[in-house]
Amino acid sequence: MSNEIESPRPRVRLARGVSPWLAPTAAAAAVTAALTARSPKWALAAVPLTALTGGMLWFFRDPDRSPGVGRLLSPADGVVQSVDPWDDGRTRVAIFMSPLNVHVNRAPVAGTVVSVEHVAGGFVPAFNKDSDKNERVVWRFDTALGDIEMVQIAGAVARRIVPYLQAGAKVAQGDRVGLIRLGSRVDLYLPEGVEPAVTVGDRTVAGVTRIDRA
Repeated sequence: MSNEIESPRPRVRLARGVSPWLAPTAAAAAVTAALTARSPKWALAAVPLTALTGGMLWFFRDPDRSPGVGRLLSPADGVVQSVDPWDDGRTRVAIFMSPLNVHVNRAPVAGTVVSVEHVAGGFVPAFNKDSDKNERVVWRFDTALGDIEMVQIAGAVARRIVPYLQAGAKVAQGDRVGLIRLGSRVDLYLPEGVEPAVTVGDRTVAGVTRIDRA
């Protein structure tokens, strides 16, 4: 008999803020599935609705994670789209989130939320250069590294950003801070003097992948 103790599997929950989308879809799937007992014609509606419900359960998964090691961790699951130096000395790391990624974003560093600002804008695809003018939520954190800015950007499909926190909230590194429904883009601005540890095309995991170079 083995004496090895299996480590617990990470728990997966549903992200906060998905009920306005998921609840009616799941209810419609359940009703049409029940109606197929009366008439097989209802399967024409039940099958796609059930598939859509399953897809949304996958899209809006929110797995528990142990934070990685680094001064700045990735705020999003996805692929690094660009790494751009700015005139003020900061470096912007843009992470593209596909509809298949986890959509919950996490705090890149421990600190205090200084502000959470919603900025109205368009909804062009997040990989388009004009997506900088899209609907977005700008986060600012007061941290041991100074002022850290993170921006959640909506895309052509993702038209709702759901912040979980307000100004004044304390966050630990890797804490959940908000949701972008159906993915899009998250930008993290590295302060002056902090070199990026990622390059274009690298895959990132929110709250795990190190963004700064040691």
